[in-house]
Amino acid sequence: MTAPTVLATDLPVLWFVNRSTGFVVLALFTFSVFLGVMSSGSRAGKRVPSFVTQAMHRNVALLSVLLLALHIYSAVAHEFIDVTWWQAFVPWVGSTFMPLWLGLGTFAVDLFIVVTLTSLIRDRLPHRGWHIVHLLSYVGWGASLAHSIGIGTDVKAAQPWAYAIVAASIGVVVIGGIVRLAQLRRGASLLEVA
Repeated sequence: MTAPTVLATDLPVLWFVNRSTGFVVLALFTFSVFLGVMSSGSRAGKRVPSFVTQAMHRNVALLSVLLLALHIYSAVAHEFIDVTWWQAFVPWVGSTFMPLWLGLGTFAVDLFIVVTLTSLIRDRLPHRGWHIVHLLSYVGWGASLAHSIGIGTDVKAAQPWAYAIVAASIGVVVIGGIVRLAQLRRGASLLEVA
């Protein structure tokens, strides 16, 4: 049996829940990555205190993880998609449904689980160790983006709104990365002057 008994059906509602949560989760993870970049250390914006952006970052990330759980549930419960519970957490093993793209999504899930768990116990970890694990968010975001592009039926069907979400996600993270690099360079030049 590949699906749980509750809502184990081929109802279209599960397909729509899966598709919609996939796009919402991508948008929220994108926003979370952007907030994380913008709130890091003393490099936060001058208009909004860093504790505000850090709190938003944490809350958006947790909301993303909750919706990701619904996305996974709807994929496993939907009978069309050949995914078992364990295949939702072990990448590239066993599923015949678009294994490369599904595996990238599963890989992203695993990374986000590790990042979330280490963030929940952040106070008990050395800052450097937590930070290195937290950087896996970028890899997870990239894997989830690739998963969305490769497996997303709306992207494959060339829906303009789906392209817009993917393009905006890429744009937001690229802009955040450029701003962060500029801030790091400016900080380095200030250190050289001092």
